[in-house]
Amino acid sequence: MQTLLIALGSLILYLIAYHTYGRWLARKIFKLDPDRIPPSIELQDGSDYVPTSKGVVFGHHFTSIAGTGPIVGPTLAVIWGWVPALLWVLFGSIFIGAVHDFGSLYISMRNRGQTVGDISGRVLAPRARILFLSILFLALTIVLAIFGLVIANVFKMFPSSIFPCLIQIPIAVIIGIWLHRKGISLTLPSLIALGIMYLSVHFGDWGPLHAFNAELASWSILSWCILLLVYSYIASVLPVWVLLQPRDYINSLQLLSALGLVVAGLVIAALFGVGSGAEKQALEIVAEPIRLGENAPAGAPMIFPFLFVTIACGAISGFHCLVSSGTSSKQLQSETDAQFVGYGSMLTEGFLAVLVILACVAGIGLGVSSPGGETLFGEAAYHAKYAEWGAAGKGAISAFVEGSANFIKALGLPGQFAVALMGVFVASFAATTLDSACRLQRYVTQELGHATGIKPLQNKHVATIFAVVIAGLIAALPAPGTAWEVANLGKGGLILWPVFGATNQLLGGIAFLVILFWMWRRGLPIWFVAIPALFMLILPATAMIMQVFIGPDAWLTGDKPNYLLATIGIATLALEAWILVEAAKAWPKAKGILEAPPTSEPA
Repeated sequence: MQTLLIALGSLILYLIAYHTYGRWLARKIFKLDPDRIPPSIELQDGSDYVPTSKGVVFGHHFTSIAGTGPIVGPTLAVIWGWVPALLWVLFGSIFIGAVHDFGSLYISMRNRGQTVGDISGRVLAPRARILFLSILFLALTIVLAIFGLVIANVFKMFPSSIFPCLIQIPIAVIIGIWLHRKGISLTLPSLIALGIMYLSVHFGDWGPLHAFNAELASWSILSWCILLLVYSYIASVLPVWVLLQPRDYINSLQLLSALGLVVAGLVIAALFGVGSGAEKQALEIVAEPIRLGENAPAGAPMIFPFLFVTIACGAISGFHCLVSSGTSSKQLQSETDAQFVGYGSMLTEGFLAVLVILACVAGIGLGVSSPGGETLFGEAAYHAKYAEWGAAGKGAISAFVEGSANFIKALGLPGQFAVALMGVFVASFAATTLDSACRLQRYVTQELGHATGIKPLQNKHVATIFAVVIAGLIAALPAPGTAWEVANLGKGGLILWPVFGATNQLLGGIAFLVILFWMWRRGLPIWFVAIPALFMLILPATAMIMQVFIGPDAWLTGDKPNYLLATIGIATLALEAWILVEAAKAWPKAKGILEAPPTSEPA
């Protein structure tokens, strides 16, 4: 019953937050104006700037910001116990993450759809633009290099998810063209698409499709990375309504309905148990509330500050400012839709993270497979997954898939269907983030081209190819410490992955800084931004300093130095320090002084 109370209590808390704090921000602080012409209409071009209903933009925005972040982060963080992870997700998403996403979306809409990085050059300092864009480029390169690996691994672990994920692409194109040309209501296409996708999950591994899935699952990681990056290029340069919007929208329908099944299964399992007769199991939390001191897991870093960079998406993620100001701000057809998309999507992601936590600390207690082949239950299942830090990292996704599938099986649905559905769930989230990240990297690269005067990078095809090639070269490398063999190629994203957590959260802090300056120049209240900004500038920097300089595993001073990561970490800290110096110099002169308006169209 404790599991059910946490789930329902979290949902109620998020609904209250949306209708109180979110509404206060929208009406009293940002003063969203329904009569203001948004960038999607002012700069409508049929490609990037496309006026779109808030339901479709919500689907695109939610699936893009979520990705596997609110899955991987919480599944790792529960190694410190479920209470710290839950508290950070709940209060982080309401007071930090949702404010960050909403604020980034709002100021972008007030600046002709420019990204937060581009806006920083006018509201903060001219040099801040290149510094900010450089951090954005690094963070997005890591995302592009690693997410192909994530998707390939999901396909290898759960081959039955391959066909259902691939079939989403032609469905999305058909729906996009249908809606764009006919201008019809979303209801019928949505129902048709949702029905086809669930049928693909149910029948997607039957007969010849089983051999099809098995063949693609045998592909090398490198092959999948190349294919997915080529797909990302195509999705990035096509008009947004052809593939990106409809794919994210229909994905959101499937993903949100799958979340509904997880919640329904959780309710049934909590009230009636799972199984029958003497084998009936009660749903209960099988993990410790907190694991510190003598009970601390082997190999795990300190809970502070690493909890706050391990759980990014689900609480606060700097990547979200790119989606808010990179794509969503160019699509909303009314400024008043920004609360629903910006604030509401983050709370939805927070609730997803809560369900992930419950799946990993309660759902897996209903039975998970061990490396030896036997099925483990209760506390034994949790400790098999979370005995030490290295094992938790390798089994993070499987812990969520198996735990959430146990909830769905409580509804009486077949176990094979439940596992396939959750595999599709994870892979689809990762794929939507991959193609959105590629489009965002195109914007960032074009803006860098404008900022530096490099004209070829101002072209969208050149910018996209440049971004994809850089990410592809990194992704093609073997994982650190492994031999140059075909089987190891395609895992190069793991080389830079250790710096992503702190870099991503630092990006959130800098985005807060831009929002803060925008508000300060207009004499608006700033405390609700200033406190999260301080939090998100100090914590990631602390984590990065510890990773570079402190402990036996430190990248620079440890027993086995990693000079590449140390160089990137020190460079990131230097960029942050530089931006803070620019901010300190500009702060006294900024209050009440409006920056120059955006004089040209964004890249």
